[in-house]
Amino acid sequence: MRVHSKKKLLSLLAATMLLGVGLVGCSGTGNGGDTNSAAKTENVYKEKYNPEVTISTVWGVDPTLKFKNGESIENNVATKWAKEKFGINIKSLWSVTDTNGAFATKLRLAMSSGQEMPDVVVLGTENEQLAQDMIDSGMFAEAGPLFDKYASDSWKQAMNQDTNVWNQYSRDGKKMGIPVLDFAYNHDYVLWVRQDWLDKLGMKAPQTMDELEKVMDAFKNKNPDGLSPDKVIPLSIGFKTSMNTWMGDPSWIFGAYGTLPQQWNKGADGSLEYGSVQPGMKPGLQKLSEWLKKGYIPQEAALWDENKTSEPAVAGTAGIIPGPYWMSGWPLQDTVKNAKSAVWKPIKIPVGPDNKAMRHGTQYTNGVVLINKQMQHPEAFFTYQNYLFDHFANAKPEGDLANGLFKGYDYDLDANGKLLPIDKIPGGYVNSVRYLLVRDGARIPDAQMKALLSLADGAEAKTRLEKDVMVNYGKDTPAAAKVLMEQKDISMKDQFTGPTTPTMKSKKDYLDKIENQTFNEIIYGKQPISAFDTFVQTWKSAGGEQITKEVNEWYKSVEK
Repeated sequence: MRVHSKKKLLSLLAATMLLGVGLVGCSGTGNGGDTNSAAKTENVYKEKYNPEVTISTVWGVDPTLKFKNGESIENNVATKWAKEKFGINIKSLWSVTDTNGAFATKLRLAMSSGQEMPDVVVLGTENEQLAQDMIDSGMFAEAGPLFDKYASDSWKQAMNQDTNVWNQYSRDGKKMGIPVLDFAYNHDYVLWVRQDWLDKLGMKAPQTMDELEKVMDAFKNKNPDGLSPDKVIPLSIGFKTSMNTWMGDPSWIFGAYGTLPQQWNKGADGSLEYGSVQPGMKPGLQKLSEWLKKGYIPQEAALWDENKTSEPAVAGTAGIIPGPYWMSGWPLQDTVKNAKSAVWKPIKIPVGPDNKAMRHGTQYTNGVVLINKQMQHPEAFFTYQNYLFDHFANAKPEGDLANGLFKGYDYDLDANGKLLPIDKIPGGYVNSVRYLLVRDGARIPDAQMKALLSLADGAEAKTRLEKDVMVNYGKDTPAAAKVLMEQKDISMKDQFTGPTTPTMKSKKDYLDKIENQTFNEIIYGKQPISAFDTFVQTWKSAGGEQITKEVNEWYKSVEK
């Protein structure tokens, strides 16, 4: 999911999680150290470098990212912090506002034209193919030995929560890129329902697909706010970008019939199978077609992306929207501006006819760090990132990062030392986590959910994450996390996390195109449901069968 900075902030419990790790488990000589030529070539790990060292990088700047105090991505509170704290100069080779893939385009051009390449490149999952191509370029160092030698214990423990995170950035058993960790369950979803509508109708939260249909029909045709049927969207979903996404997601509908589209799932025989060509897709597509005819889902669902699905929810005209546990903070808190009596509540994913439910699960990665073979001081990157893992990701109630990254930027305190809501920060909030070398800073996968469940059980907010939730998130966020975790066993991650296979490179674009076209035409009644069977045969013969073979060869090679 790629989203705006406000969403990132309120979604990820973390627009703050970046700065922290001491040097536990790392070799080092301490400050200063020997300055003779032999020592210089050793690049020995230090907590602070004297003389200073330089790390060069490049930036794709989110157009929504704000700066204050005359700063820029090249020169800001984070670059000054790196220089003063570690003796590290962050040198920007270039930056570009990242609209319409501008960052990837410029980076590809730099790579192909022989321009100077940065010491450190950080790529998000939206640039996954570029990351794979850069790994295959031979320009970047094997990252595994560097990580083993220099990464702190906190960082290593975080990475060990799912050792599969290395798979897609490995070649022949060599770890070529360092995965950027994300929060566990961050994009798994619950259903958010207008509880005030249910109450007025005397209905209970639906637990089955049949009950869900009755609720949607009542929301539309007996709307408790008096909205005419043509003004109500009982279930706000969209599949312009994917059938398997992070908000307004329809994939759970297929999950009720035993499959999840557009990802690789483990089959009954233990091998991986592509969800979009499994039998459970057929009743799911039929159901979506029925719901479209009845007006239960948006008529423009095929044209709606994730953010568009939130608009009727905020406008007070939608009854249900699938989305993450953090949605009560953004965007659903704004619904009361348009419907004063609106109350959103999180509910479990309804089960299908065989009492089955499945939903897309969040991977623990959100990108990759590549380290240039020519980098003079690769250990300096670990000095920087280790500190973030130890003191920001793993922030304790005391310490320089106990409340956030930079006071007056991403957090501030009142006269009593209490955390201010971000909209009360003097001069305005800025998402300074985005100024750091690594996107989202430093995250320990299970830390966010631990904080949420602690608060849901009534514990006092003590850590940075807990305080951030209490002050900046919707009041229902911890409870929604608890609802999510009550169904944690239905979350299914994409099981293929390897590099792009040879046949994917040549055939995947075509296969994706015919998949999307067929599904949309079935849902919109332009083709009969039998078109699904034709699609499956075409998919298999046009490369899908070979891709399945390649995926399973990879799976056997990494299965532990």
